[in-house]
Amino acid sequence: MADVCGAAVYASKSSPTVVSDSPITDPGSSIKHSYWVNCGTSSTQEVARLHFISSANSQSLDGTNAFLGQRKLDSKTSGALKKSSRYRSRSLSASSTDSYSSASYTGSSSDEEDVSPRERIQKNTLGFSDFCVRNISQHAFGRREIEIAEQEMPGIMALRRRAGDDKPLKNAKVVGCTHINAQTAVLIETLAELGAQVRWAACNIYSTQNEVAAALAEAGFSIFSWRGETEEDFWWCIDKCVNAENWQPNMILDDGGDTTHLMLKKYPAMFKMIKGIVEESVTGVHRLYQLSKAGRLSVPAMNVNDSVTKTKFDNLYSCRESIIDSLKRSTDVMFGGKQVVLCGYGEVGKGCCQALKGLGCVVYITEIDPICALQACMDGFRVVKLNEVIRNVDIVITATGNKNVVMREHMDKMKNGCVVCNMGHSNTEIDINSLRTPDLTWEKVRSQVDHVIWPDGRRIILLAEGRLVNLSCSSLPSFVVSITAATQALALIELFNAPHGRYKSDVYLLPKKMDEYVASLHLPTFDAHLTELTDEQAKYMGLNKAGPFKPNYYSGRERQHAQWQQRWPTA
Repeated sequence: MADVCGAAVYASKSSPTVVSDSPITDPGSSIKHSYWVNCGTSSTQEVARLHFISSANSQSLDGTNAFLGQRKLDSKTSGALKKSSRYRSRSLSASSTDSYSSASYTGSSSDEEDVSPRERIQKNTLGFSDFCVRNISQHAFGRREIEIAEQEMPGIMALRRRAGDDKPLKNAKVVGCTHINAQTAVLIETLAELGAQVRWAACNIYSTQNEVAAALAEAGFSIFSWRGETEEDFWWCIDKCVNAENWQPNMILDDGGDTTHLMLKKYPAMFKMIKGIVEESVTGVHRLYQLSKAGRLSVPAMNVNDSVTKTKFDNLYSCRESIIDSLKRSTDVMFGGKQVVLCGYGEVGKGCCQALKGLGCVVYITEIDPICALQACMDGFRVVKLNEVIRNVDIVITATGNKNVVMREHMDKMKNGCVVCNMGHSNTEIDINSLRTPDLTWEKVRSQVDHVIWPDGRRIILLAEGRLVNLSCSSLPSFVVSITAATQALALIELFNAPHGRYKSDVYLLPKKMDEYVASLHLPTFDAHLTELTDEQAKYMGLNKAGPFKPNYYSGRERQHAQWQQRWPTA
């Protein structure tokens, strides 16, 4: 435990530049000071989880976990959730109602799939019902996926073992809003092992693995998520995590800033009780800096997105593998010789380009930043404006985190069969609303794949309706997610246990000591052995022999914030 404690006491106060607190979608107007704490009594949530794990092998899929009744909703709310209404409100495509992922158990179809989970009352085998998932009876399949993910997530599992006895998150009440998949489940169960109580919703309406959500609900966690939510469902699920009986959250783990936004707008009094926010996406970090500049951020926040372990590993290595996986699963495309334009040459763009180039694609880059553009040129890619190549390319991929990158005017010029998808966090990079017009026909091909057909018969292949293609059409490498998950867990521990006054109401970068600790948790997997500095070498370099070895500005954060100011100037 000494190394965990050592990692946590290093805190630095960065001086952030600014970057809009407006969410991708809007809910509307209706809408301890000591670091480690000794182990106390387990929460009801934890007891239920341990009971489930101990009895998992004796459970069977005999139908006893079937839906037990109808949730009582007023007719107005219930009517808004009907399947036909969902089609009208979101798309002419049926893909938004798919309840499965190509990367997960599909199960058998039934009439129950046509009914919103909000209209049912479900209970797990212990009678616990404070959750809302697609089908609780799929929990055994989800548990197997979680167990597989655990084998590929050595860092977060090592943190669970080392800190589990000390319960550093005892009395922490965490509201989480991230992608809900097997890897996230490992993080959620780790936070519970460390003493936290959690309530969780999804940050993306297409990325939830239903069977994993069911497994978490069976283990006693309050999970509100299913694949194919409507926008109304999306905000309802987050609201259920924030506002519950005998529940006052004191920590937020966000991916996109939607929970932070909703609490600020709808529950300002509850937001003042929050002790810290951990944010992992470029979009959410952008909003936090904007709130900080406007003086509306009343709690400290940790910027995990710009941590070295997130930027250099998750954004690069994960996307390098998942872009190929998602395109193959959804389109069966042959990459050799294909012309691809990739918008944005940040870490995500770099990873995608490496993979595409390795398979023989001709890759073009669009960029606003001369530094990233120069990197692309020296890596052997041609930097162009989108209009210069849009008529000839076979695949268009966005990876900027910005809005309106690919517009209707671009899609009108695309060749027949052009594949269009998004690898950036925000779902606003591709102007999907401009395609929902009477002159265009939407044709569902398979899960998360739509043909958008022009009057002359030309069509483009749109993946995941412009949302994250790698999380909607495939899955992420568990090992890389372990790095991000361990970083998030340490950030929560640091903010929750920080002495009063260490962090003000501002946005902070994760201390480099924590970054390096997360990396060290994963090195044994590769049988890697670090060289230790001699006293003379450490003195010569001005470093502590135990680190940190990188300055706090190492991630390139200042340049990113300058870009944010250019891309999203404040009103």
